[in-house]
Amino acid sequence: MGKIRKEEILVGLDIGTSKVCAVVGESTPEGEIDIIGVGTAPSKGVRKGVVIDIDGTIESIQNAVEEAELMAGCSIHEVYTNISGGHIRGNNSSGMVALKEREVREADVQKVLDGARAIPLPSDCQILHLLPQQFLIDDQD
Repeated sequence: MGKIRKEEILVGLDIGTSKVCAVVGESTPEGEIDIIGVGTAPSKGVRKGVVIDIDGTIESIQNAVEEAELMAGCSIHEVYTNISGGHIRGNNSSGMVALKEREVREADVQKVLDGARAIPLPSDCQILHLLPQQFLIDDQD
């Protein structure tokens, strides 16, 4: 195997109640992903999907990632991970901008997204991610 380019590597990280798992994939010219490394470690800081010991969780993540790096023969700098648990929820919101007979610009799209993000939240909540689902112009998709 030759030297792996950083942009060809994808890493998934699953932080579970019983174990932490890191999977390293290498993208192929055909658009597929070959698994080139896997690392697992017992989960030391998660109970029922909630992190209760951040130091234990960090240690488990480091152990799984180091094992995956050794198997894949590369250094991991970025991962895709999931978030689950009863403390995560999704909300639908909308934003709007008025245009006067002109084309939609990137700044207009950003204003709509900012408007959708401006919703009242309890003090112990925050927005993790905004996923645009639909854009309408003159009530048409």
